[in-house]
Amino acid sequence: MPLWIPLTIAAAFLQNLRSTFQKQLTGNLSAIAATYVRFAFGLPVAVVYVWGLHKVGGYDLPTFNHLFLFYCVVGGVAQIIGTALLVALFAYRNFAVGTTYSKTETVQAALFGIIVLGDHPSLGAGIAIIVSLAGVIAISMAKSHLTLANFGRSLRERPTLMGIGTGAGFGISAVCYRAASLSLDRPDFLMPAAFTLVTVLVFQTVVMTLWLAWREPAQLAATARNWKVSSLVGISGALASMGWFTAMTIENAAYVRALGQIELVFTFASSHFLFREKTERLELAGIALVIGGLLILLFAR
Repeated sequence: MPLWIPLTIAAAFLQNLRSTFQKQLTGNLSAIAATYVRFAFGLPVAVVYVWGLHKVGGYDLPTFNHLFLFYCVVGGVAQIIGTALLVALFAYRNFAVGTTYSKTETVQAALFGIIVLGDHPSLGAGIAIIVSLAGVIAISMAKSHLTLANFGRSLRERPTLMGIGTGAGFGISAVCYRAASLSLDRPDFLMPAAFTLVTVLVFQTVVMTLWLAWREPAQLAATARNWKVSSLVGISGALASMGWFTAMTIENAAYVRALGQIELVFTFASSHFLFREKTERLELAGIALVIGGLLILLFAR
């Protein structure tokens, strides 16, 4: 089994765990501050990881180059914008439509990958991405009780554009992170991925610290007061990012993000079997499509 597959599955699981911890902060922190802790509290973990690879693993530290910094900055900004748009969507009455359109991230990542890196997906992978996307949209529609009529009428509404922008932000960031790692031109993949992660986290932490200091200064102190849960968010988020960045250094970012949708399967399993939540037929159909798409990706890419 190629290494990027278990790395992606582990990253998706850890991301699901991070989201669980992050939800515990929403009552004490603003949405932006709750997002900020994943960067600020994850940075020390990533730094220790790079230090361990260098001192214990014997990997040389890469040398910065302009192209690397460009991709890190563009990817970091795109991820922040994507997250901000996603948070802003919840202020709209029909936010469910926008969040559904945000699930186009995998398709957009494939398109940006072709443009930026020439990563052309195979026919099998393309079919897998479309099938899993259909499943993700079906799950989103089931959870938000959307109808096809409402979904179609929303094409020109602001939440729709914001949702597509969210998907674009996440798709661009995934491709840029892969491009940044590859621009270091190293024979190994662990150190380039780790070095890219640290560079991006430093940039995002600085930018968001300045933003909070300007717009929500009280929230900076609030993140420190909630350091226990914030630390759990940072640790799980950093570990997830290690998996994502390493997998995307090895393989096409669109493939990694598509397989990463297995996170929805984890969420469904926990809600259905642990919390005994009612499952609708459309949601079951969506899960079946996601799993089918992932199987196609693994065996026919």
